[in-house]
Amino acid sequence: MRYLSFLAPGDRRTRLGALISEDRVVSLARGDLPTDMLSLIQAGPETWEEAEDLARSTQSVWPLKQVTVKAPLQNPPTLRDFYAFETHVKTANQNRGRDVPEEWYEFPVFYFTNPHTIQGPGEDVAMPSFTKALDYELEVAAIIGRPGRDIPADRALEHVFGFTIMNDWSARDVQRKEMKVGLGPAKGKDFATSLGPWIVTPEELAKQATERPGVFNSAMVARVNGEERSRGNWSDMYYSFGQLIARASQGVELRAGDVIGSGTVGTGCLLEITKGEGPWLQKRDQIELEVEGIGSLKNRVS
Repeated sequence: MRYLSFLAPGDRRTRLGALISEDRVVSLARGDLPTDMLSLIQAGPETWEEAEDLARSTQSVWPLKQVTVKAPLQNPPTLRDFYAFETHVKTANQNRGRDVPEEWYEFPVFYFTNPHTIQGPGEDVAMPSFTKALDYELEVAAIIGRPGRDIPADRALEHVFGFTIMNDWSARDVQRKEMKVGLGPAKGKDFATSLGPWIVTPEELAKQATERPGVFNSAMVARVNGEERSRGNWSDMYYSFGQLIARASQGVELRAGDVIGSGTVGTGCLLEITKGEGPWLQKRDQIELEVEGIGSLKNRVS
């Protein structure tokens, strides 16, 4: 299934829906089903099955071009972003004049970012007033479906509701100063995160699956104003989503709706491809992130 949040023509309230072909959207606002994505995720597997049955049988269908696709998930309980692609980690450290810390190879690391600044596809992302070095980051995110604590890596996919594209917008000049303090990124990251265009369940990606849990053979591409700037593959992850979820759940319970970001794919940001020098994003730039098997997430800088 490919779940989405959308506005049908004339709507004022966002609907919960599903994409049943490449260009057809159905509403899931029927019966006792939840009316928003987070409530659906938290309702559990029986409700997911009911939603899938409804998506296959409903007659309320719109062409995709007639609806407005919104962020698939708003205000998740938590938003963790990992650092799982070795190429990106190596380049980012080289830009700081150092080698990859030995500790990076011991376990996957993450930081918490702001779950209340989610942007959806097609939305303008405001240029923060405090930066002159705005950057995109091409990532994939897993959405937790089944809660769990101390989840084994090889069972992690059982806890995943689905995957979506993630753009971890970054103010590099601010981030650079914050990282010198040693506490991790903060204001350089918390102003915007884009998710979308929909949430794709693991079954939809089965043909691209690898032997590693939560890793798929899917091309990842970023374009700025229609020009390709970044290209990588989901399968390039050094740490699998199984390992990320295992680490995140150590000693704590992951909740339904929690978002787990992969970190940036190799070459997946201007920081890497310009060696940290820019040029950076400007107002009116159009950013498109595409992940094979999921779709395309587009935003404009305003």
